[in-house]
Amino acid sequence: MRQEDPVADTATEAAAMRRAIALSARALGATAPNPVVGCVVLDAAGETVGEGWHRRAGGPHAEVHALRAAGDRARGGTALVTLEPCNHTGRTGPCAQALIEAGVARVVYAVADPSPAAAGGAQTLRAAGVDTEGGLLAEEAAAVNTAWLTSVRLGRPHVRWKYAATLDGRIAAADGTSRWISSAESRADVHRLRAESDAVVVGSGTLVADDPHLAVRGIDGATQPLRVVVDTRARITPTAPVLDDAAPTLVAVGKDADTSHLPGVDTVRLPYAATAPGGTGGAGGTGLDIPALLTELHARGVRSVLLEGGPTLAGAFVAAGAVDAVTAYLAPALLGAGPAALADAGISTIAQALRLAVTDVARLGPDLRLTAVPTPRTPQES
Repeated sequence: MRQEDPVADTATEAAAMRRAIALSARALGATAPNPVVGCVVLDAAGETVGEGWHRRAGGPHAEVHALRAAGDRARGGTALVTLEPCNHTGRTGPCAQALIEAGVARVVYAVADPSPAAAGGAQTLRAAGVDTEGGLLAEEAAAVNTAWLTSVRLGRPHVRWKYAATLDGRIAAADGTSRWISSAESRADVHRLRAESDAVVVGSGTLVADDPHLAVRGIDGATQPLRVVVDTRARITPTAPVLDDAAPTLVAVGKDADTSHLPGVDTVRLPYAATAPGGTGGAGGTGLDIPALLTELHARGVRSVLLEGGPTLAGAFVAAGAVDAVTAYLAPALLGAGPAALADAGISTIAQALRLAVTDVARLGPDLRLTAVPTPRTPQES
C-alpha cells in the first residue's frame, strides 16, 4: 500500500478490516471446532483485490480464499485478517507461509491467536520481512469470534441462554400454555441463533411440555446444530420429533438410566450433580453435572451452545457459572402467574445476584430483544 497519505491508508485498512469481520460472521455455526475468520487483500495501490472467509473445518482458511481471488495482485499488497494467521499444518497448511509465498508486503490482524497449536504466525511473518501489525478493530473481531475464543480460554463451549417471556417475567401461563408468547419476528430470530450455534440444549422438562424439534428452519444453507437433550432418567420416547433425521441429536442421561428403549440413539452417560442443600440433584435440580456435559460437548467439537431449556436447566447452568451471554425476547404482555424464566440458580441473597451488562437492545415486531453478558464480580461481591 502507498504510504504518501498515512491517514488515508489507515482509513482504508480500517474499512477493509470491517469488511473482513463481516465476512467472518457468514460462517457462524459452520466452522467448529475452528474459529470464524475473514480476510481482505488490498493491492499495492490500496484497492480490494481479494476476499475470503473460512467456511468449514477442513476447508481452506480465509487467507487462502482471499489470496486465490487476488492472484498476482496480492504481491506488494496488504492482507487484513480478523485473527492472527495460523502457523501450523493441520488439515490445511499454515496461512502465515501462504501470505509470505504470495508476496504480501504487509499483514494487519485484529486478534492474536490464543491457541498454542496455531499461534506464532505474526512472528513468522516478521521474520520473513513482512510488515506485521496486530490489534486493529480487535474488540469488534473478538465479538464475532467470542464462542471460539471462550472455548480456547475456558476449555468448554461458549453458552448463550435464550428465553422468551412477558414483561412480568413469565414464560408460560398458569395453565402451562406458552404458544406464543413471542412474535413471529422473534421466533424467526431464534432460528438465526440456532444456525449460528454448534449445539442447541434443552432439558427433559421442555421436552415433555413442548415436544420441540430444535432444528433450524427458514434459513437456506444453514448447518444444522447438534440437538442435545438433558434427560437424566431417559424419559424421551423413540418417536420424539427431536430424534428425527433433520439434524443430529445427543441424549445426555444419568449413569444408571435405562436406555433400552432408545436403540440407535446417540446417548452419553454423565455423572450426577452434587446434592444441593435441599436434597435435590444439584442447584436447579437437573440431576446431571453441567461442567461434565460441557466437557463432553467440547470433546465432540462443539464451541458454541444455545441453551433453550426451561427455568430448571437454566438455573443449573447459572449455578455452575456456565452462562456467557443472555438473549431475552420480551413480549409486551402480562400474565401475573405462571413459571418464571429462571428457577433456583443457587442465589439466596441480592449480593449474589448475577449482574449483567446490556450489549444490545433491538425491536423485533412488537417485542424487545435484549442481549447481555455477565459482568466481573467486584471484590465486595465475591
